Amino acid sequence: MSRVVKDAQESDADFVVYSTTVCPYCVAVKRLLKSKNLTYDEINFDHNPDARYEVVAETGHRTVPVVIDNRGENPMYIGGFNETQRYLR
Repeated sequence: MSRVVKDAQESDADFVVYSTTVCPYCVAVKRLLKSKNLTYDEINFDHNPDARYEVVAETGHRTVPVVIDNRGENPMYIGGFNETQRYLR
């Protein structure tokens, strides 16, 4: 089972956000989700560096945040802040 699918299945939130501690776009995407009344679980790569390598390998997304929509049957990779902003319009 992939890391992203496992993390999404363990979450009851609408979205899973992979982040780092010092990341303005991570802060921005969390604010965006809150402004839309959407819930999220945050997984901080600083506390789990192995997760970063797995998520990059699965999504190809090398920067943070990495946002996963967990509302449907299957978790869906969205992208970073800009992609999430467009996705939620």
